[in-house]
Amino acid sequence: MAAILVIGGASSDILHFAGQTATSPGGAGMYTAMAVHRCGVQVSLFAPRPDPVPEMLQPVADRLSAWLGPFVTPEELPHFEIAHRGGETVYLQARFGAEPDLSPDGLLPDLSVYDCVHIVPLGAVQRQRAFLEACRQRGAVRISVGTYLDAVREKPEAVRAVMDAADICFMNGEEAAGLFGSVAAARVRPGAYLFITSGEQGARVVQGSFATAIPGVPCQALDPTGAGDAFCGGTLAHLVQGAHPIMAARAAMPLAAEMTEHVGPAALLWPEAPPAMPFDGRVVVNGAQVERVAQLVADLPDVAPCPFTGPEYPPVGHPAAVDFFFASTLQQFSFWTVAQGRYDQPLIAPIEGRALKGSDYLWVAYLRPLDADAEFYGPERQANLARQEMQSLFRADDGSDPMPALELHLEQAQQYGHDMLALGLTPGDVVRQAQASPRSLETFMGLLDHVGGYKEDPLRKKPALLAMILNQRPEAFLAFGPGEQVAPVVDYHLLRACLRMGLLDIVDGDLRQDLADRRVLSPGDEWAVRYAAYLVIERIAARTGKHAGAVDNWFFLNARGRCLEMAEPQCARCPADPVCAHRKALFQPVIRTTFY
Repeated sequence: MAAILVIGGASSDILHFAGQTATSPGGAGMYTAMAVHRCGVQVSLFAPRPDPVPEMLQPVADRLSAWLGPFVTPEELPHFEIAHRGGETVYLQARFGAEPDLSPDGLLPDLSVYDCVHIVPLGAVQRQRAFLEACRQRGAVRISVGTYLDAVREKPEAVRAVMDAADICFMNGEEAAGLFGSVAAARVRPGAYLFITSGEQGARVVQGSFATAIPGVPCQALDPTGAGDAFCGGTLAHLVQGAHPIMAARAAMPLAAEMTEHVGPAALLWPEAPPAMPFDGRVVVNGAQVERVAQLVADLPDVAPCPFTGPEYPPVGHPAAVDFFFASTLQQFSFWTVAQGRYDQPLIAPIEGRALKGSDYLWVAYLRPLDADAEFYGPERQANLARQEMQSLFRADDGSDPMPALELHLEQAQQYGHDMLALGLTPGDVVRQAQASPRSLETFMGLLDHVGGYKEDPLRKKPALLAMILNQRPEAFLAFGPGEQVAPVVDYHLLRACLRMGLLDIVDGDLRQDLADRRVLSPGDEWAVRYAAYLVIERIAARTGKHAGAVDNWFFLNARGRCLEMAEPQCARCPADPVCAHRKALFQPVIRTTFY
């Protein structure tokens, strides 16, 4: 089971909010740790340990796997008096007790037993840095840090140094503006994450130089004390369980919102599972149809994983195969054109003597340098690709340039190369590091969460496809750990199949009409449909017990040859016809994205 160590203490607080006054457990370490626990991850606390434990803090102590640190009297615990007034937080009283005396010398000698160590600000950036360095020396796998506004104002360079040395950082918008000039300008080194909270406005997830805005969750806030720390704990809990950083933040947001509706950490101490991510009610998973389709898939004898061999792929055993798949799979997106705000037509063009469509065209185009220039697929060449070079790679036999989003493809190639070089990785390194881990697929996905071309999509379509390819190729480049399965590979064809088969009900008339009219959608509209489809495929795979690659890549992807984009669907040829809802007018979400 995943485990996190939080360095930072618990306090006894007096809170003033909404015309009320209450006493409550407090402390950044306590709020973070209790959020971790509520999300189902074991958590230990390194902080002054009161002996005896005050009644107020006993529920906290009961939820810790261990409370480490020096024993102190209850009177030596930190104590804060906090007032929330008109959106401002004011510390009326701050007594740090024994926490400033906390020393890294008391840490366990081996911190590799934890999946992550989080260090709260500890009231002094130098003390936080000392703990960070001690954690590294003791083998901490991943280190997370928080910060505070006074340190940003008084010692910004010291705060930046701590950030540069950490793997994960948390701060609020005011702190980010103080460090970077604006929230939008915030960046972290390659291989690190930065999470910036903005209250009810949500949060921003920064992966190197790439940033994603996460919407807030509506709530009736009563006591905002510790909301940022609760978000931090929830995010870390999901990260150590293998979530993409954007999905981890999305999952943490409703927990932080729920907590603010109650006094202090009360909601973090509840025994039930944390609240789920908000679901867009305009798109509903049809549970009955999921069962019907799952039963059909379960009974099909020929549902089998795709081996990714044939004329579109490198020969089995080719020495550049892994590099080829890393460099080309990230390019699997956006094979269609738009006209007057609507889907126009898919990419179909002659290449190497055959008229090929979209994905197949891409594979064959990327095969061109395989034997004459295999170094083309390496990170250095990809980082320095010129527009003319990519244009030549994609050129059709008739001399045309059919790729609809050439600039995006070039940008993705360059970002991939730059990030791999900055991380000091080759594709072979990524595969070897993954295979050395007992959770090889989780490790593989975690590494790609830092690599341009793969890291941007919270649903990990291209990373999942790459993992599936490396696993299912005859060379078996990547063996998954016990019980590991790839996530759904949600692309155009799968989305179209889910809509037409009736696995999703579009209950909003405007959205349903936009899908039928093939109009370009907003990101919010697209996410509503795509995330629902992701959940559908997860349920079908779980229900059937089939290999996830078989359900996703064979059953749904192969439907593209029958459930056509530009012609009448060939229902009589489709094995799903007996259970299909035949909603032929519906079309996949139309949006220009590098995700799929």
